[in-house]
Amino acid sequence: MARPITLFTGQWADLPFEEVARLASGWGYDGLEIACWGDHLDPWRGAEDDAYIQSKRDVLEKYGLKVYAISNHLKGQAVCDDPIDQRHRDMLPDAIWGDGDPEGVRQRAAEEMKLTARTAARLGVDTVVGFTGSSIWKYVAMFPPVSEELIEAGYRDFADRWNPILDVFDEVGVRFAHEVHPSEIAYDYWTTVRTMEAIGHREAFGLNWDPSHFVWQDLDPVGFMWDFKDRIYHVDCKDAKRRVGNGRNGRLGSHLPWADPRRGWDFVSTGHGDVPWEDSFRMLNTIGYTGPISVEWEDAGMDRLVGAPEALEFVKRLAFDPPSAAFDAAFSTR
Repeated sequence: MARPITLFTGQWADLPFEEVARLASGWGYDGLEIACWGDHLDPWRGAEDDAYIQSKRDVLEKYGLKVYAISNHLKGQAVCDDPIDQRHRDMLPDAIWGDGDPEGVRQRAAEEMKLTARTAARLGVDTVVGFTGSSIWKYVAMFPPVSEELIEAGYRDFADRWNPILDVFDEVGVRFAHEVHPSEIAYDYWTTVRTMEAIGHREAFGLNWDPSHFVWQDLDPVGFMWDFKDRIYHVDCKDAKRRVGNGRNGRLGSHLPWADPRRGWDFVSTGHGDVPWEDSFRMLNTIGYTGPISVEWEDAGMDRLVGAPEALEFVKRLAFDPPSAAFDAAFSTR
């Protein structure tokens, strides 16, 4: 059976949930990866209100869609971040921001992540995608000099804050799929290894494989998938294009806006960038991934009403199923 292709609603949260469902259905998506912001999904209501959950199911059914995962990147980011500052004020609702006291923000964000797990379970979903935040991302340049003790303290802080959240995930039978991404506790290969060690490799914590964040760091997204094959809990399709090599454009982006040609890299519509998509889908087959393929459309240089259906057609062409058992048997007798 073909893996479902879904649309991540995070970049569409300015539109009402039903309008996004209508668009996705009209384009031919199988379902949605529902973001927990805008009016798309409220974990505080979803964790307790049966009528609210049913209203979301009704919209999905109306448009012939299913939900395979929900996402709460924004609140997950605030669980570990230090500093908590204007960036968080701009993206967090008043209920999480409160009076802006940093530790209060972190605690309220952690509580919402617990409620997100409960909401997922009530929707019949077994995966929550998101970020963790990090108290040590600010040290990524390693200057002024950073002691090993400070880095270790950051991983302990992550474990101390996320283990109680993951206890709730275990309680309700839901998994967390962390998106390996700059600004998170796990942002590349070796930080992912260290993050897994910090929480004792507990099964509630896995990974959302999004190759775009590997490409611009010159990492191998396909090899990463193999090495962490037992922890790939969800897949987001997002492409990235490198624009380096002219002696001016740097990997860090130079504080320039998305789609500015002076940036060293940018997100582009799926199939327009440097992600090795065919090898990636072959590896998904090899590791036996059967979950959704979620299109995270994020291209500041293209109209999303053009880009989202185009990305769907690209994924449909390339996200081929593994060979059937009958083919394998026939081939092995040759």
